[in-house]
Parts: sequence; structure tokens; C-alpha cells
Amino acid sequence: MVRGCGLLTRQNQPVALKNISVAVSIHEFVAGVSATLHYENEENVALEAFFVFPMDEDSAVYTFEALVDGKKIVAELQDKNQAHANYEDAISQGFQAYLLEEDKCSRDVFCCNVGNLQPGAKVALTLRYVQELPLEADGGLRYVLPAILNPRYHLSGRTEGSCLDLKTPVMPLEDLPYTLAMVTTISSQHGIERVQSNCPLSPMEYLEHDKTSAQVSLAEGHKFDRDVEILVYYSAVHSPSVAVEMEMPERKPDSLMGNPVVMVSFYPDIPEVEASMICGEFVFLMDRSGSMQTPLSKQVRSQLRIEAAKETLILLLKSLPLGCYFNIYGFGSSFEAFFPESVKYTQETMEAAVARVKVLQANLGGTEILAPLQKIFRGSPIPGHPLQLFVFTDGEVADTFSVIKEVKFNSTKHRCFSFGIGEGASTSLIKSIARVSGGTSEFITGKDRMQAKALRTLKQSLQSVVEDVSLSWDLPPDLTANMLSPEQTVIFRGQRLIFYAQLTGKMPTQEATAEVRLKYTLQGKNIEKKVTFSLQPKYDSNFTIHRLAAKSVIQTKDMGFRETPARERKDVLNISLESGVMSSFTAFIAVNKELNQPVQGPLVHREIPRPVLVSNSISTCKSSFIVAQSSCASSMQPNFSRGSKACLNTLSEWKNGGPPDQVAAQSCSPCPRIVCAPPALGPLHLRKMPHSSANETSLQNNCEEIGIVQLIFLQNANGSWNLNEDLARVLGVKLEDIKAAHPDEHVDPSVWATVLAVVWLHTNGMDQECEWDLVERKARAWIRTHAGSATNKVVKAANAFLKSSVDPVIFTF
Repeated sequence: MVRGCGLLTRQNQPVALKNISVAVSIHEFVAGVSATLHYENEENVALEAFFVFPMDEDSAVYTFEALVDGKKIVAELQDKNQAHANYEDAISQGFQAYLLEEDKCSRDVFCCNVGNLQPGAKVALTLRYVQELPLEADGGLRYVLPAILNPRYHLSGRTEGSCLDLKTPVMPLEDLPYTLAMVTTISSQHGIERVQSNCPLSPMEYLEHDKTSAQVSLAEGHKFDRDVEILVYYSAVHSPSVAVEMEMPERKPDSLMGNPVVMVSFYPDIPEVEASMICGEFVFLMDRSGSMQTPLSKQVRSQLRIEAAKETLILLLKSLPLGCYFNIYGFGSSFEAFFPESVKYTQETMEAAVARVKVLQANLGGTEILAPLQKIFRGSPIPGHPLQLFVFTDGEVADTFSVIKEVKFNSTKHRCFSFGIGEGASTSLIKSIARVSGGTSEFITGKDRMQAKALRTLKQSLQSVVEDVSLSWDLPPDLTANMLSPEQTVIFRGQRLIFYAQLTGKMPTQEATAEVRLKYTLQGKNIEKKVTFSLQPKYDSNFTIHRLAAKSVIQTKDMGFRETPARERKDVLNISLESGVMSSFTAFIAVNKELNQPVQGPLVHREIPRPVLVSNSISTCKSSFIVAQSSCASSMQPNFSRGSKACLNTLSEWKNGGPPDQVAAQSCSPCPRIVCAPPALGPLHLRKMPHSSANETSLQNNCEEIGIVQLIFLQNANGSWNLNEDLARVLGVKLEDIKAAHPDEHVDPSVWATVLAVVWLHTNGMDQECEWDLVERKARAWIRTHAGSATNKVVKAANAFLKSSVDPVIFTF
């Protein structure tokens, strides 16, 4: 169950949240955000309220202020213990006081006490923060304004007193008493191509003729019922850049804020190479807690998280290289492993794992991820097979710092690739376990396909390792660059690298330039990339680069209030206080001493309601399924056509019951050119749609998407396909026709079947190439070994049979 955020109270009663206004300024790949929440105490008693605000793990919060009845109160960042003492002291004296801090269990949730809010008082709470924006695979920069804060599951027997434990009331979406207004301004020297969102937007307005500046807004009256995602696409996103920011006035030289700071971004051009066959140990850790039974998103007919997870696991299993080792763990309140220890990847072990995946359920209770991680890390390493850990979870775990510490402690023996499933997944957990182990993180929300992101990450894990990563500087005499960012040890293809460094010494008084070089080794070759930049620092009143640099250092050292080693605590505290960026050991405190009224009795408490989200999604999903099963049944007639696109309305029945035993392809009269194969449990009934080319295209794409998954499910571990009825059904043809078209009796039927499968993928599935690329590579390698000189002849016959035009050259490399 997901819930919203807002001003809460100790007795779980509502405080009237009137509206939320957010101003986002995106410059290149950095976002500066100012979020203001307007509240009013409409009761006749004084309140102590509690404000809960989810935020991305990478956000550097540097300002908190309250506007109370027209008076601005700017908070001061203090040692957390001192801030708590000052807050309690102020409240006891009848002052109005405000306390903002990170939740003790997770770095992506912030908590604020608003003490002594008088009857009729109005308060506007403003947070300001900056963050780097992640780069998506398609080149989009992704900004997310979090709205969904999932209840986090505590480890058994441990109570934390966390704000995450608060239970907020729910109400229908149309009855929510608050709305969200959000304006986003975007600027880039490369030009802005387009902006997309999961929420309705106003038309984008260009502010400059050269399209280097633009503005968009959320549609009026938007309810804050979901995470708001903005995707920004620039004309050129892979250009390296360097920015130098002026120091903060009146700060001591050689301090973090007292010297210029430089931010360097590189996009290494790492060529795509065939996936490595040197193997590894691949362990997949899948969340099977009860929350995985909910839909991935609020999109109509969105897959359940557990069903998408099962499909993803099978695709991953089919994509592994022969000779590697693997295992699958499911976790909840307890955990289960498919095998006592990782096993070698063979046809037999793959089939056994696939059979178990098909019957997986989200039935393991809570979300205790620490125990299975410890079990995995205690396992004996397999010589020559480095451990690659893939973690899939909706992130609903409270004690994230214990998990991050465990992953970091074992970072020399593995890499962790993490996936946050659905809105509200903990960015603190997902991003941190990847960062501390040298892996990557992905979030699956909205229309994202878990399958595509997981397969793309598996492909990254199989790429050749980039080694000996270093950064060097060519600076004027008497000037030195001191690195602030942690050492970069791993680079993946398509990854953006960001470095921060402090410039110390004598800055040139006149216009001057410098050079920075990124060096690394790939497949034995030394590669160097460089960029020249101006040494004239620019002034920024928000000191964005300094604060992002401080956040980078804090993330490296700060492991939470309880888990951070004593030797690191002092550094984190000092950096946090100097930069104004919050950490686990600091809190913002503000006191309004003009209000000094005795409190009459105990302060009472109120809470913001949240919209009903999950139950509506489930209802929508169920009703859509009913319509799909009942529509246009009378128009169904058997229909077989060579080259037709085979599909299933849903995959769960087919996966749980195995491939269909009978060919019973049927088509709807409104879309006669789309032929679909039914699941084994009964005939497929497609939902009747108005006849239009758009609907035909949508349905055809859905058929092709599911046909691709079915085809992959049929592949053998060695990369080949068997020539049988199941393959014929996916290809949309009759088995006897396939056999009759066999081009050479001396060629093994499996070679003919495998070539047909590869040609079909290239003909029908290029939009989803990332999901079948690895299985196709295995197939081509197998074909080269078993087809030999007959390859061109077989490919030509396959093209003729499937009415395709795939270039035979792809089978030669």
C-alpha cells in the first residue's frame, strides 16, 4: 500500500494542506528545486505537527524555511543532538519552533516537527535542494518529484521509532483537499528537443529562438497522487563539459566553500562489443513480499509486479552464457534459494529454474533483504567466476543503512546491480547498494518495462571491464586540483561520469584555460579523452556545484546515524555544517521567538490524508481482464496465416501452464489481419475496439511483444531452438510447412529452426532488441558452429519462407 507525504501529527489527525507549489530549474544535467507546502491550522487548539517529505537519495537539501503569518524564519543547520535540544527548549518556553532532519532509517525521507502552531495560523514550509539528473538509456534526463512514500518494513524484532511507521488515512482521489502546481524551466546550450512526463503538461514554450531555454507546467488542478516524472531531451547530450564555480565570500581559503570547485562530466565513447563469454556467477535476488502483488503502475492493465518479475527472471535465465554459474533467491520475511549453492548453467539446470520461476508467488510476507544478502556473501567464491548480484525490490525496507553497510563491506568480492520496482521504491537503498559496489541502478515506473532494463543491465555486466580509470589535470603553475569525488573504478558503456575537484592555490587574474584528461584501459588499449575549459569561475548564489560536491563526499562517508564509523562521523559533520547540506548528523532548526505564549495543555496533532492508489489500480486491472475475456467471443473463428504475429492476451496463464498443446489461432473481426494464439487454458478473446489503424497498430505491437517473449522462452541454454509445434505457433505458421521448406536435408532441423527464430526476431522485434539481443547472440554463435558453409543457404531460405529481408551478414560475426 502506498501513501502520500505531508504534514502529519503524533496522534494521526489531519492538518489542512492547502496546496503545493514547486519551481524546478534544470540547467544542463543539474536540477535546482524549491518546493513550498502551504498549511493552515483551522482548529481552536495549538498543534505540534509532523511533516514527512520523500526525496531522491542524490538530493542535497541546503535550505529550510517557514513563512508564518507573513514572517520568514530561516532555519540554521546544527549538530543533530544540539538541534533536538534547542527544539525541545523552545517548545517548552512557548516559542514556535521547526526541526528538519533525515529519517534515522533512510536517507531519502525527511522529517520536520512544526511546534506550537497556533489556532488560525498559516504556515508555508519551503525546502530547497539541488541534484544531478540521471541519464536514461534513450538519452533523456530524468527528474522525479516524489509523492509516493511506501511504508517501510522493519527487520523482525527491531523497532526504530521512524516517521515511516506513521499510518495515514486514505480517501478517494477526487476528495483530496490539496493540489500541486509545478513549473519547470529548462536551459541547455545544446538545444532542447522535447519534454515528456507521466502527468499532463502544458505545451512547451521556448523562451529563446535558438531553443536553448524552455518552460513547461503541470496541467492546472493536478492532484499530488503519483510521483511526477519529467524527461528532458537535448539535441546533444553526450558532450563533455566543465564548469568552475566561484567560492563563497568570507570563507577561509582551503576550506570546501572557500575555494573554487570544478565539476567535470565525461561521456566515454566505449564501443559495443560482443558479450563476454568468460562467464561469472550470476545471483538474482527477487523481492517476493506481499507488496509485489500490486500493479507496476496505474496504467490500465498494468502488469502485476510479481508477474513482470517472473517474466524478467526467465528472460535473464535464457540470456546467460553457457558455462557460467547462477542461483535465484526469493525474499520476504524469510528467504528461499532455488539451489543450495550456485550451479553451472546447463540445459537441465536452466529448465529446472524456469519451472520454479513459473510458479513463484508474492507470498513471503515482509521485506527482509539483509539475511539473504548475508547468506549470498558467505558463499564460497567460484574461481574464475566473479559474483554479479542482481537485486529486484520495491524498496519497502526501513533499515536501509544496515543493508548498504553489508553490501559495501563485501564490495571487493562482487558487483551489485539494483532495480527499484514501482513508485515509492527507496532511492536510498537502490542507488546506494549499486554505488558502493561498483554496479548500476535502475528504476521501473510508469510505462517502463522491467524486462528491458534488466536485460540491458545484464548486457553491461557481460561487457569487457574498463580498467585503470584516472583523471589528470593540466593547470597553470601554483594551482592544484584536489579530488573531492570518490575514486571511479568501473565505467559502463553509455554511462555519464561526474567528478568534483577543489582548486587550491593562486587563481589566474586574467583569462586563462586549463585541461582535464580522462584515461582508462579497455581490452589492453590505453584510451584518453580530454576537454579544455576556462578558469574564470562563475558566481552562483545557490553555490550549486559546491553543494553537489559536498553531497558527493557525504554520500561516501555517511552510513547513517548508527552505522557510520566513528572516524567518519567528524568529517561528515564538519562538511555538512560548512556546506549547509544536510546529513545524518545534522538537522535544520528555526525558532520564532516573537511568539511567546504559554501552551494550554498538551499540543494536539493532525495528519494529511492520502489518495487511494493501489486498490483502484487492482480494480481497474480486474475489470479490464473481465472485458478482455468476454468481448467479441461470437466473432471468433479459427484462422491460420503464414507470417502472422502470434501472441497471448496475458502471459501469466501461458507461463504457469506451459506452451499450448493445441493450435487454435483466432482473430477478432474488427482487426482481421492480427492473428493470435491462445493460452492452453482456453480460447483468447480480444477486447473489441473501434476499427482504426491506430488500434490495429497498438494490438499488433502487443502481439509482437508477447510473441518475442514466447519465442525466447522456447530457446535452449546453448542458444538453439527445437523444430516443433511450439515454435511453429509462435512464428504463426504450420509445422508441416516449416518442414517442407527445409532447404537442405544435410542441415540439422535445429539449425533450420534457429535461423528461422533469429530471422523472425530481426523482422518483428527490432523495437525490443534490448530484450532479445543476448539470446540472439547465443543463437548466432551456435549457428556458426553447427551450420558452417550452409549458413547463407539456410538464411536465404528463411527469408523467403518468412517473407523477410534480413542481411545474411549478421550471421558471420
